[in-house]
Amino acid sequence: MKVTVKDCLQLDVFKQGVVVAGEGGLDRRVRTVSVMDDASLETAVRHCGKKDELVLTTFAGMRGQFAVQQEVVRQLARSGVAALVIFRSESSAAENQRYQDVMQAAGEEDLPLIILVAAEDCSYSLVITEVMEKVLYGSNFNNSLINNTIFHLLNFEKHSSFQQALREAAINNDFQVVLMSEEFNPILTVETRHKTTVESAIRRGKDVALSFNGVYSLVDIDGVLVYWGAIEIKGEKYYLLIVDNEDNYSSGEITKLAEIIELAMGMWKFTPERDARAELVNALIRDNKSLAYSLRDEVGVRAEDILSVFYARGIEAAAEDRIINEFEEKGLLRVLRINEDEESYGVVLAGEAAAKYEEHEGKSLCMRFFDELKGSKTIRIFHVSGLYSIEGAGDGFRLINETWSQVGAIFPYKRVFTKYDLALVSNCISIQAQGGYMKKNFIDLLAGFRAETDNKSRQMLETLETFVLDAGMNSGKTAEFMGIHTNTVQYRLKKINEILGVEITGNRVIPGLTIALALRRLEKSYN
Repeated sequence: MKVTVKDCLQLDVFKQGVVVAGEGGLDRRVRTVSVMDDASLETAVRHCGKKDELVLTTFAGMRGQFAVQQEVVRQLARSGVAALVIFRSESSAAENQRYQDVMQAAGEEDLPLIILVAAEDCSYSLVITEVMEKVLYGSNFNNSLINNTIFHLLNFEKHSSFQQALREAAINNDFQVVLMSEEFNPILTVETRHKTTVESAIRRGKDVALSFNGVYSLVDIDGVLVYWGAIEIKGEKYYLLIVDNEDNYSSGEITKLAEIIELAMGMWKFTPERDARAELVNALIRDNKSLAYSLRDEVGVRAEDILSVFYARGIEAAAEDRIINEFEEKGLLRVLRINEDEESYGVVLAGEAAAKYEEHEGKSLCMRFFDELKGSKTIRIFHVSGLYSIEGAGDGFRLINETWSQVGAIFPYKRVFTKYDLALVSNCISIQAQGGYMKKNFIDLLAGFRAETDNKSRQMLETLETFVLDAGMNSGKTAEFMGIHTNTVQYRLKKINEILGVEITGNRVIPGLTIALALRRLEKSYN
C-alpha cells in the first residue's frame, strides 16, 4: 500500500500537527523516517536528503541560525524528501515568527512543512514507530494483493502447476517474480512487463540486496522497484526477486507476498529446476565433457563463445560482482561462475558487443578483465584463455586444478597466472614426480654453480632465478626485487654467463634454464 504525507497526518501522533506550508505536496510518498539535528547545512543534507524520507527535527544543531535553516529546507526539498516535521514545545505568535523564513522557503519549494506541538508523551521514537508501522504494514494488511495472490496460488482446481498459478497471480496483481539459485542464476521467471531485463536487475541489485535481512530490501533500477530476499526450499538456499510494476505496495506487503509464495511452493510440492549454469561449470571443473555437452545447449552456450576458464582465491564477492557487471553491461563478456566463501570458478564467454572482435582481441579482453579482477594483493587468479570449445574449457580447468597449489612456489610475486605459467608448472610437477634421468638432465644445467662456494654461489643463483622467473629477464626489475643496484645485477649476470659458459638470454638456452630454475624452486617448496 502506498503511504503519503496526507496518510501520515491521520495518525494519532500527528493530532497536534499543523501544516503551515507546502499543502500542494501532501500526496508525496513516505518510505522512511529520519531525525535531523545536525549543526551544518552539508551534514544535514547528506544525512537526511533522501527521496521519500519524512524528516523530523527541532533544529537543535542550528538554533538561531535562521538563514542556514532556510537553506536546509530548500536543499532537502530539492533532494526529494517527503516532508519536514518541526517539533515545538509550545504554540505562540513569537514561536511562529521564529520560523517565518523556514515556512516561506518550504512554501516556495512546495515542501510540506508540519509544525508538531509535542505533548509530554510525544517523541521522535513515537512518531517513527507509528509512521513506519503505517509504511510497512498499512491500515489493512489483508488487502487485495494478499487476498488475490492467495486465491490464485491455492486454486488447485483451476491450475495444473505452481508455475501457472504464480503467473496468474502476478498478472492479476501487477507484479513479477524471479527465483534464483544460490549462484544467482534464474531458474523460474514470471515476467508481466519488460521495462528492464532480468539480467540487468540481477546484476545491479544483488550487491545492495544481500546486505539486508528481514524485510525485503528495495533496489530502484531505472524506475523499476525490485525487492530482494532469501528463501529456503527443501533445505536449499534460493533468492526471490519481486518487481512491483506500478509502485503499489509497501515493503511489508512485499515481504508478506514472498512468505505466501514460499508457502505455496510447499503446498504444490514445487521442486525448482536444477541450476544448469552452475552444473555446466561444475561439469567442466570435473572434466566431465559429455555432461558439459548435454548442458551446453540448455544454457545457450556456443563453442565459439568460450574465451576462458578461471579459478580465483581471496576475492570478495561484492568486488567480483562489480567488475563482472561492468563488463556484462557493456556487452563485452558474460561470466558463468560458482562461488564459495572467497573462492570462485568461472567460464568467460564473449558478450554481444565482442562478436566483432578478432581472436587475439578476445584474449586481450580477457587479460584486461583478469587484470581488473585481481584487486588487492591477497587475490590470486589462475586462468586459461584462448579456448573456443568445450574440450578446451575442460582441459583448461584440469590444468588449473593440477597446478594452482604449486604455481605460487615457482612464481611467488605473481597474482594472475596464465596458461603459459601453468603449463610450465605442470611440466615441472611431472618431471619432479618422474625423477630419474629426465630430472637429472635439467638439474645438471645448474651444475656450474656447485664450483662456487658459500654466499657467492647462493647470490649468483638467486640473482639468476629472480632475473628469469620473476623479472622477465629485465635487470632493472631484478634490482628492484632484490633490493640491490642495477650495476650489481649487471655484474652478476656477466659472472653467471661465465660460470655457465653460455649467454643465458640465448633462444636455445632459456627454455631449459627456465625449467631447471623452476624445478629448483619446486624442490625447495617440498622440503
